[in-house]
Amino acid sequence: MLSIYKVSYKNLLRKKTRSILTIIGVGLSAWVLASLMGFNQGYEASLNRDIDNMGFQVLVTAKGCPYEAATLMLKGGTGLRYMKESITNLVLVNPEVDKVTPMLMHAVFDPNKGESGGMSAYLGVDPETFPKMKSFLEFKQGKWFTDSKALEVVMGYEAAELEQREAGDILLIPDKNIELKVVGILKRTGTQDDGTIFVPIHALQKLFGKTGELTGLGIKVKKDANIAKFEEKLYELPDVQVVSLAQVKQTIMNLVSTAKVMVFSIAMIAILIAMVGVINTILMSVFERFQEIGILKSIGAMPWDIFKLIWIETFILCILGGIAGTGMTFGLSKTTEFLIRKLLPYTPTGSLIKLDFNLIAMTMLTVLIIGLVSGIYPAWKAARVRPLESIRSELN
Repeated sequence: MLSIYKVSYKNLLRKKTRSILTIIGVGLSAWVLASLMGFNQGYEASLNRDIDNMGFQVLVTAKGCPYEAATLMLKGGTGLRYMKESITNLVLVNPEVDKVTPMLMHAVFDPNKGESGGMSAYLGVDPETFPKMKSFLEFKQGKWFTDSKALEVVMGYEAAELEQREAGDILLIPDKNIELKVVGILKRTGTQDDGTIFVPIHALQKLFGKTGELTGLGIKVKKDANIAKFEEKLYELPDVQVVSLAQVKQTIMNLVSTAKVMVFSIAMIAILIAMVGVINTILMSVFERFQEIGILKSIGAMPWDIFKLIWIETFILCILGGIAGTGMTFGLSKTTEFLIRKLLPYTPTGSLIKLDFNLIAMTMLTVLIIGLVSGIYPAWKAARVRPLESIRSELN
């Protein structure tokens, strides 16, 4: 004896092309939903990781001092202000502090750069703490210097291209007539680090007569620390300004949250389109089988039996579409990510689409709910068919 599930399945096979197209429609909607939700999770996680990899969440500089190399170079190397190196100890006593890294920025006019000369940005860094803070920096050639007094440099990707230098070459500081050995070339990062020339901090202090002085202090805060309260403490230090990268992160994440709502709306539109397609398919099937349904009722089938039959057909279409859609999500995730990176060139590193069991389960659950909801009206319409009317329509 055939079960109601087998009857529903065989009914769908009677119109194979229409059933397959409906399954494809549901599958595409499931793929869009899973991919967009996976993109939401992956993009946010990658962005979070990239921001955290910036090394320090708080930057302390002398009041009025530009804290970006780009700003300094636009000003022609002017505007630098200095803090005493002893400020490092004042910051370290705070329990919220995990690590600090001192920095000294200096800009030098190079008459050989371009047609009318240009500025070169040098950043003195501590070889013990800075590489650990910015662990995301990778080398194209060479490695970091190990001595804070060595006459060596590590060049950013664009700085090395502009100066046409490779690891092992010599770099001349124009107004000092001092030669520095290039020990490393960084890979491109897409940040201001690409145009920066890194020098051991004590060597740079000595070269430019700034012993015991800093232009910036990068601070890595402990994970459980209250950054807002910590920043209030820093404001109490004399003649300093505090640049909070945590606030920048919060602003970026708020923008991402807004974008997530838009992405979710697009996914819902795709789901609604699939729902309309399912309803149309099942409703057409009901109209085509009007007489058949009437005969079933005339031989004893109850309205609830007809309702279940049509509802199960809808359910089968949606569950097959959901399986196809989740399969497409996994199979095309790399292609989807490639297309996203083409459309959005400034994307964070790492995987942009994060797929896990919870996401797939949520997608399947959504598709099944769509199936149950979409089948209500066609199933109700079929359950209301009157045997006498169906027989008359057949005779006519």
